[in-house]
Amino acid sequence: MVIVALIVLCLLFLIVIGVVASSLYVVRQQSVAIIERFGKYQKTATSGIHLRLPLGIDKIAARVQLRLLQSEIVVETKTKDNVFVTLNVATQYRVNEQNVTDAYYKLMKPEAQIKSYIEDALRSSVPKLTLDELFEKKDEIALEVQHQVAEEMSTYGYIIVKTLITKVEPDAEVKQSMNEINAAQRKRVAAQELAEADKIKIVTAAEAEAEKDRLHGVGIAQQRKAIVDGLAQSIQELKEANVGLTEEQIMAILLTNQYLDTLNNFADNGNQTLFLPNSPEGVEDIRTQVLSALKVKS
Repeated sequence: MVIVALIVLCLLFLIVIGVVASSLYVVRQQSVAIIERFGKYQKTATSGIHLRLPLGIDKIAARVQLRLLQSEIVVETKTKDNVFVTLNVATQYRVNEQNVTDAYYKLMKPEAQIKSYIEDALRSSVPKLTLDELFEKKDEIALEVQHQVAEEMSTYGYIIVKTLITKVEPDAEVKQSMNEINAAQRKRVAAQELAEADKIKIVTAAEAEAEKDRLHGVGIAQQRKAIVDGLAQSIQELKEANVGLTEEQIMAILLTNQYLDTLNNFADNGNQTLFLPNSPEGVEDIRTQVLSALKVKS
């Protein structure tokens, strides 16, 4: 009898230990546990160790994560200019700690529901924009979609933290056409720039050549004027010196000196060819022309 009693006590002790053990449960950090009693919601247990009624009276219906979750979806739609595009959308969301029961009991598949709302919002917004406008305003569209989805999901106990359009991918043929158009535009701009540079070079060279010719002409004119002025001054000085020579004789002497100086200059500069009058009267003709110029000047 004693042995039987000991066995019964051991069994009772084990039963008590099992009941106590089944009454204890632990909830991890950043999560909550939904407790049901006979299939009806009883309470929401936060992180830590808790007690519940054993023998299946209180049951942990679910453990709900409070951490930030992310859902990535791909949406295909059409723009205003009839271009089909594929949008990669990333949505960050979490359960509202103040409304955990709605998040668990009202939605069976929250991620699928969020995806449906995002697809609907994008297919309403994108067709109002051209492809270029879509690229320019994708952040504005993402913000608009976020507000729409957040308003809808708030009634189910979910908070939409952020919605991002991470990629806009047009149809392959459209993308290739856009690249070709862009390349053609860049080539046209490059050709225009090269043509403008060539034009500037030509204009600058022409202006430089014209300025060079002008300065050369000014130099020749000044040189000739200096020669004539020098001859006139020399004639005047010889006349004032009363050397007993007439004006024609003085001019002949000066022209001869000038002629000899010119020959020396040609020789000093390495010139091997010299053009002279083909008759003896040629020098006299030169002298007569110079005298006529001096008379006109005086």
